[in-house]
Amino acid sequence: MSSKENAAVSQLLDLLESRYAIRVLWALRDGHPQTFRLLQDSVGGITPNTLNTRLKELREAGLVNHASEGYSLTLSGTDLLKRLSDLQAFAGKWAAGQAKKK
Repeated sequence: MSSKENAAVSQLLDLLESRYAIRVLWALRDGHPQTFRLLQDSVGGITPNTLNTRLKELREAGLVNHASEGYSLTLSGTDLLKRLSDLQAFAGKWAAGQAKKK
């Protein structure tokens, strides 16, 4: 992997490691726009200030957009979640293996 590709991966991971970032994306995965309040309830436990900050960052990154009906994923956001679904499948297998070890 080139240094440019490494930098891009690092940037994306920095964004996704921000508290609640993945949970915000995950809450929008069904494709239906959500109002701020509904999104806050969907994420659970997030303060309005933190949600505002995450939404701003995710919008600047081109993963989330905002229209009159609410917040939704962009095509890039949808693509990212599709790619993360492989991680979900891996996590399920991994967790089952960890449970067997105990």
